Amino acid sequence: MTTIVHDTTEAVKLCPEYNLYLKPIAKMTISVALPQLKMPGKSISNWEVMERLKSMIQPDQFSSLRISKSTMDFIRFEGEVENKSVVKKFISKLDGKSIKLSGFTDILKIRAAENKADFPTRHDWDAFFRDAKDMNETVPGERPDTIHLEGLPCKWFAQKDCCPDRPAEAVLWAVFESFGKIRNVDIPMLDPYREEMTDKNFNTFTFGGHLNFEGYVQYQEYFGFTKAMDALRGMKLMHKGDDGKAVACNIKVTFDTTKHLSDLALKRRQQERLKLQELERQREEQKRREKEEEERRREEERQRELEEEEKERRREEKVRKREQKLKEREEKRNQKKVKKLQEEEQKKLQLKIALEERKLLLAQRNLESIQLIAELLSRAKVRPPRLLQTEEQVQKQELQERRQQQEAELRRVEGEKARALELQKKERELRDRLLTNMLKKSASADGAEEAGVQKKGDRERRGTEENSHLHTQTGRRRSQGRHRTSPRHSHGRSRSCSVTPVRRSRDRRRGSGLRRKLCKKKSSGLKYPIRPNAISICHYI
Repeated sequence: MTTIVHDTTEAVKLCPEYNLYLKPIAKMTISVALPQLKMPGKSISNWEVMERLKSMIQPDQFSSLRISKSTMDFIRFEGEVENKSVVKKFISKLDGKSIKLSGFTDILKIRAAENKADFPTRHDWDAFFRDAKDMNETVPGERPDTIHLEGLPCKWFAQKDCCPDRPAEAVLWAVFESFGKIRNVDIPMLDPYREEMTDKNFNTFTFGGHLNFEGYVQYQEYFGFTKAMDALRGMKLMHKGDDGKAVACNIKVTFDTTKHLSDLALKRRQQERLKLQELERQREEQKRREKEEEERRREEERQRELEEEEKERRREEKVRKREQKLKEREEKRNQKKVKKLQEEEQKKLQLKIALEERKLLLAQRNLESIQLIAELLSRAKVRPPRLLQTEEQVQKQELQERRQQQEAELRRVEGEKARALELQKKERELRDRLLTNMLKKSASADGAEEAGVQKKGDRERRGTEENSHLHTQTGRRRSQGRHRTSPRHSHGRSRSCSVTPVRRSRDRRRGSGLRRKLCKKKSSGLKYPIRPNAISICHYI
């Protein structure tokens, strides 16, 4: 245990290079006799007795005061003071005195005396080595030349540029070389194999938390050994820091009785060290092999895992490709179905358009036939000369009926024309809707069809306009013919009266030729040729 030193006047230099000093141990033993306890349940407080002792030496103080032994008859204290010169003063204040504790009528007697140090004397080591049968005083290590030190602080014997908690043999050599030439030193804690050799732990801790160590110092001569033992007797080790603060600790000093630094012991430890090194090397080799085996096993496991992962990845890739192929196949099948449906719809649409165009063509042809019949009817006006009065009246009647029929036929043609125009309008609307639907499905194909339909619609509109224009001209000619025939009827002459059979046949042939020319001319001007039924109607008329 280390204690703080306030007064360093009695300190003796040991090694100023490392700030190490020797300070005398100033200890005293105080015994307090206890009275007989007559009342059960009552006890004497050791702390109260300690406080009474501290108060009796005022104004001086103990450096440390502790209980070394406590029984029913006495309490023994061990006190330490700063300097050895004040020990007698403390003894005079305490020895033979008495104290009285509260609650007790008896007086406690105090005995104080200076503590004798437990340190070996010259007689002790001379008698030991003289009586020991396995010792040879002529052999180093088997004679009184080695000091065994215990409780040395590691920090005080550490090199300045190295680890502060690891002592150095060079420092121990330099500190104790002041007493004489040193043959050998040994610090067991520095040998990593020493604990395995002796099954002993050389690292010790004290109450203050400082790490202590033990060491062996072997002198070449007996004089150095005795000088060191005499110097260390009744002393404790003190270290003075750079800041001027001093700290002291008690150390245990004995002479070596185990032949620790003898040649035989050194050789034996060296052989054991070599064995341990070989064992350590073997253990390291075993560890290395185990580590390599572990690494190899881990590598194999990792390789196996990688292979399994690769297999799993390939399997997943295969499944994914299969699913992708199935998906593509399904998409192709769906596309084929959609394409087939579109083609069917396109065919249906084209068929419907063709049907509507056919209907429109039939309607246009009917309209043209009706217009042609109306035109022919308007132009077919027979004016036979020299008819009898009766025949003229009959002719008037027939003409009136015919006019009424023509007017009815004209109205019917006009209605048919209006219905045809309405059908054309509906057909254009239906075509526009169909083209709009087709454009949504296929823009390119729909554009081409829309252009064709537009051209066809233009052609149909142009044909309708020509038919309308032709119908208008037919109406005008009919009105002009009506105006021309009215004066002829006003003459009152009958056509049949002046017409001979020869003239009649000639006029008939001329009318037939005129009708054929008119039909040819009309057919060449129309968009569509005149059907045979229309021509037969013309011939019939």
